[in-house]
Amino acid sequence: MESFKNIRALIIDMDGVLWHGTQAMPGLVEFFQTLNDLDIRYILATNNASLTPEQYVTKLANMGVTVSQKQILTSGMATALYLSERVNPKETRVFVVGEDGATQPLVELGFTLTGLYEVDNSDKPEQKGADIVVCGKDETLTWAKLATASLNIRAGASFIGTNADTTLPTEHGVTHGNGAILAALEVATGVSPTIIGKPEPIIYQQALTLLGISPDETVALGDRLETDILGAVRTGIRSIMVLTGISSEADLQDSDYQPTWVMADIRAVTKALRDQSV
Repeated sequence: MESFKNIRALIIDMDGVLWHGTQAMPGLVEFFQTLNDLDIRYILATNNASLTPEQYVTKLANMGVTVSQKQILTSGMATALYLSERVNPKETRVFVVGEDGATQPLVELGFTLTGLYEVDNSDKPEQKGADIVVCGKDETLTWAKLATASLNIRAGASFIGTNADTTLPTEHGVTHGNGAILAALEVATGVSPTIIGKPEPIIYQQALTLLGISPDETVALGDRLETDILGAVRTGIRSIMVLTGISSEADLQDSDYQPTWVMADIRAVTKALRDQSV
């Protein structure tokens, strides 16, 4: 196994790494204290697009950890930035299946959000649908949201998924993730979504830009082999897989890609970081 050294920055996943739902992982406060003590930069980069940066800051504060909004990067934020680089937001209409974490970044960049059952209709030429459908984790999901998304995609709207995680670790156990919603829409429309979050390298590349640290000195920290770790491999950076979330050591046996290191939890990461500084 590669020597644990030359680490100046971390790109950290949250669900399954820092917490399970509302339950903080043991050693959470000490982990962040170590990052601050050792002057290790970090971006909290999550595929979960349901919360805003402000909400993540508050969630961590309630667990005893202080971070800034500038240290948060969600797949919702990554999606809005990705789209703004490809279309003119002021001329683009978007229907969102998602919560504040998916809608707020789009509004901030100037996109127009459409409502339920606003779709192109030849019988109502004055009614205009969405140019793009964005789908993120949505705990307020309804039949009407799925129907509106399906109708817009069938009418030609681009189909974007903030992430494709099929499952989500929570304080109740492992439940469905955004990938399950994407699957329903794909079955209903016959259209496959473009995915922005991990394992695509887009969000990691954006995080590297925010960090301003060389990829050779940056490590991704996650719990999911097929997203966090594969995304790191595709980006060309090292990675740590902790065993407190979705993937297990058994999952590594049949994988054609591997994390650089496997550790039990963030307490083990904390110890390794302190040991490398000695």
